Amino acid sequence: MPNNLLAGKVGIISGALNEHSIAWKVAQRAHAEGARFVLTNAPLAMRMGEINKLSEECNAPIIPADATSTEELEALFSGAQEQLGGKIDFVLHSIGMSANIRKKKHYGELDYKFFQQTIDVSAMSFHKMMAVAEKQDAMNEWGSIVALSYIASQRAFLDYTDMTQAKAMLESIARSYGQRFGKLKKVRVNTVSQSPTKTTAGTGITGFDAFYNFADMMSPLGNAPAEACADYCISLFSDLTRYVTMQNLMHDGGFSTTGISAEIVDVMTKAAGAQSAE
Repeated sequence: MPNNLLAGKVGIISGALNEHSIAWKVAQRAHAEGARFVLTNAPLAMRMGEINKLSEECNAPIIPADATSTEELEALFSGAQEQLGGKIDFVLHSIGMSANIRKKKHYGELDYKFFQQTIDVSAMSFHKMMAVAEKQDAMNEWGSIVALSYIASQRAFLDYTDMTQAKAMLESIARSYGQRFGKLKKVRVNTVSQSPTKTTAGTGITGFDAFYNFADMMSPLGNAPAEACADYCISLFSDLTRYVTMQNLMHDGGFSTTGISAEIVDVMTKAAGAQSAE
């Protein structure tokens, strides 16, 4: 049920590709909670997705921007302030891409040009976004900036390859810029480490379904769905979390602090029994 948590607030939401995207769900919830915002994505992603549908639903203007381009980000932030009639209260960075993963290259055979592109798109764009916001003095005091991360930033996961390093860098940038932006404008900066989620990007990873099911069995609450992640992001945009900053916040149903679950023990026991029977 909407509670007008974002009434009067304005923002920028990046990365909404289609209705499976977490950013899409965040936009819908932000709209329901009374916020006005600009939607943005790279021109190529916009052609592939359905952002115009979301724009109509939320009455949100679209400003295309390649987040690796400082010039385009400058146009995004200045355009957003013009469209929304003032400075920005919240920003969602929901941007990630790995050509190495798309081409199914294992960790030992990474294409280093692709690797650099992964870092630029998935992590450095976060720094560029905040640097532009700072230079334009685009953020209101007590604003909130959130980026979406994943626990592979801290643990080794098969087939997540160079995105592992990108997410680690993303979280490091949040801490460093969070300190800076907090001192400058009381702006808080956090990352949300979400459960494996059946987005377009997530399902492109080899073995995703197997790991999705594993994480669901490991997590006491089960995998957190995209809608719940959107709720969490809304709480971080709101005034209820004014003193939360520089954190990587786990939103994963307890997966990150569970050693092993009864469900996994049961699966392993049955597998061992089947092998013994052979």
